[in-house]
Amino acid sequence: MRIGVITFPGSLDDRDAQRAVRISGATPVALWHGDHDLQGVDAVILPGGFAYGDYLRAGAIASYAPIMAEVIDAANKGVPVLGICNGFQMLAEARLVPGAHTRNAHQQFIRRDQRLRVENATTDWTNAFETNDEIIIPMKNADGRFVADSETLARIEGQGQVVFRYLDVNPNGSLNDIAGVSNERGNVVALMPHPEHATEPGFGPDTPEAMSSGIDGLKFFESALRVLATV
Repeated sequence: MRIGVITFPGSLDDRDAQRAVRISGATPVALWHGDHDLQGVDAVILPGGFAYGDYLRAGAIASYAPIMAEVIDAANKGVPVLGICNGFQMLAEARLVPGAHTRNAHQQFIRRDQRLRVENATTDWTNAFETNDEIIIPMKNADGRFVADSETLARIEGQGQVVFRYLDVNPNGSLNDIAGVSNERGNVVALMPHPEHATEPGFGPDTPEAMSSGIDGLKFFESALRVLATV
């Protein structure tokens, strides 16, 4: 299985995402924001960072990058697409997932290991979980507050498009404690925390069992491989 990871100017976590893909057993393929070629990959990841300096709004300029035309087309055809942090912002700006993002409610950059609840375990990126699983995933953002109008919130809550919800504390003021959402089809998933930073023992978040032992993020990538194995 070949999973593409797109690098934008200002991407920080593209190499980490590639490593997570490799650990999961797939082959990472480096893609470039200025190209119009997904190189025939089976799935796509938009990584975290500060693409184009997050000018205008976080993810706004990146959503118009040349390669995004191919990403939008692939997503509409059912190709699994994962947006992480800045990638979530890009997918929201490209209207591939609902909602938008504003500055964190406390106006501060935040970095913490965040507990999440899995709300939807049927998407292309969450099927290795069980609904209501509680996981620990690192997060780091300044513009992570998920917002949407009341009609959109009601729709995505009713249709099961809320995929992850913050537990213990809402770190950025996101409405309804929403940490991640999907499109209606479930092949496009976006979340603010970083699963690629929780895939390898010794380098993940602390857990009750041991320091740096958390690998809950690995199931994101394993979920995609499950889907691709059936295609």
